[in-house]
Amino acid sequence: MLDLPRGRIKDRPEDFVVEEIPAYPPSGEGAHVYVRFTKRDLTTMDAVRDMAQALSCTWRDAGYAGMKDKRAEATQTVSLLAPVGVDPSALAARARGLELRGIVVHEAALHGHKLKPGHLRGNRFTIMVRGIARERLSEVTRALDGVSKAGVPNAFGPQRFGREGSNATRALAWLRGEDRGPRDPRAQRLLWSAVQSAVFNEVLDARLRDGTWATPLEGDLLKLHASGGLFVCTTVQPERERAERGEVSPTGPIIGARMRPAEGAVGELERHVAGKMLGDGFDLQRTRRLGEGSRRALRMWVEDLRYEIVQNGEDGSSETAGAAACVRVHFVLPKGGYATTVLASAISLNETKENDGSALE
Repeated sequence: MLDLPRGRIKDRPEDFVVEEIPAYPPSGEGAHVYVRFTKRDLTTMDAVRDMAQALSCTWRDAGYAGMKDKRAEATQTVSLLAPVGVDPSALAARARGLELRGIVVHEAALHGHKLKPGHLRGNRFTIMVRGIARERLSEVTRALDGVSKAGVPNAFGPQRFGREGSNATRALAWLRGEDRGPRDPRAQRLLWSAVQSAVFNEVLDARLRDGTWATPLEGDLLKLHASGGLFVCTTVQPERERAERGEVSPTGPIIGARMRPAEGAVGELERHVAGKMLGDGFDLQRTRRLGEGSRRALRMWVEDLRYEIVQNGEDGSSETAGAAACVRVHFVLPKGGYATTVLASAISLNETKENDGSALE
């Protein structure tokens, strides 16, 4: 275990700023109202419910591209379906005038389709890390410089596993018939995603231990970063050279009935990890409605990474004048990437717990 410098995040909501980068703009026509807003100290679902209730919409018909942290200032988009008999343009006008606790609406426009998970290009982050020992600042900045050049292991963050880290255990108990589980289809999918994420993280951990998380092996399913395409690694040395140039990366399993498996020893590792977690004889066909499976790169590239040491008094605290310092870090991640994963490559994080009342957020 590396002895990384310690630091704190999320002391205050404004310490963790995230902005969703949309995949496309709303078309200006349709029955769905795309509302762009910033929430503060609210879960995504709390914000969705509050806006839907204020506009007399059904919150279960709402769409969003991704969940955002509660203890944060998060800008994202939600789609709300205009109720039968309600003019969507009038609904958009009402949405633009909303005044709700913890929510600031920036714009509202019409679109023909519901916003669905993953419909975003990525997320832009500005994060304040507090309480770093001044004598270790150079270690932090050196590690962040390395991240911008080489990427980071693309692990799922702890948010994926619920407030107590129990979502994967709950999901398996439900799927094995040992627990009733949730009725809400959204909650069911979130539970299953925790299992998928746990399997991926364990495979990634194994590849980290043997040093091959960014190194193609024979049988790997490699991802082309430019196009997102997948192909089997059959010629190891040329693909390792491409990996060093940042063109390709090995992928890990997001298990599901239609996931494309790796081959050879890599495939054996993935099957072993999945079997150990799911148990013998687990039928993935039963999970098709929860998610059919995919592949995820083991390496994540971080764009536009920069940082600044916060000078005495700039952040309004006294800690910068003493033995501790603050670093403000800016970067952009592709969809599905976790900011805490990036920071954890340079800093041992102490994160203020989010008392959001939900193990699924």
